[in-house]
Amino acid sequence: MKPRIKICGLTRLEDLQAAVDAGADAIGLVFYPPSPRHVDLKTAAELARAVPPFVTIVGLFVNADPAVVKQTLAAVPIHLLQFHGDEDEAYCRQFDRPYMKAARVKPGVDLVQYAAGFPSAQAIILDAFVDGFGGGGKVFDWALIPPRLSLPIVLSGGLEAGNVGDAIARVRPAAVDVSSGVEAGKGIKDAEKIRDFIAAVRAAGLIPTD
Repeated sequence: MKPRIKICGLTRLEDLQAAVDAGADAIGLVFYPPSPRHVDLKTAAELARAVPPFVTIVGLFVNADPAVVKQTLAAVPIHLLQFHGDEDEAYCRQFDRPYMKAARVKPGVDLVQYAAGFPSAQAIILDAFVDGFGGGGKVFDWALIPPRLSLPIVLSGGLEAGNVGDAIARVRPAAVDVSSGVEAGKGIKDAEKIRDFIAAVRAAGLIPTD
């Protein structure tokens, strides 16, 4: 099965168009003000209007006040929520919208127990443990991922065209999520890097499973 592809941290219309034209399955909008990839509601709504049918719009939040999430959902047609903070399951499912929950991976984190704590999630996002939340561009040790989790895996953390094929071969994720690995600068995407990344994922998806 070919992994699905999400290009996250989009802030400009031309970058969104490059991702869509290259074949991205989902685009990510960051609603976390400390992030250099943060977009305000006006910009997010403009970007969302340019997304064609059958491309998923994902909204990323970190420990946001529920009122902020609801305000965002009222202004932007988000299909899938992505929570990257310390949110528990009750928080995540209160918005009546499909969601994914991120786990910051490091030695000692029990991913089996973590995934079991979010039975209503569509997937678990595995990202590197860095100071702050997400966008660190760091690869974590994929050997820390258990062979079986109760949720589909979305692999993130330091992925780029040069390593995503190996990551897919080793982890067999349902999807991959990239931000800094396709950037010219923080929040500014590189169309060629996007194309190369998506091509590498498509090529890796053709490798037969064992």
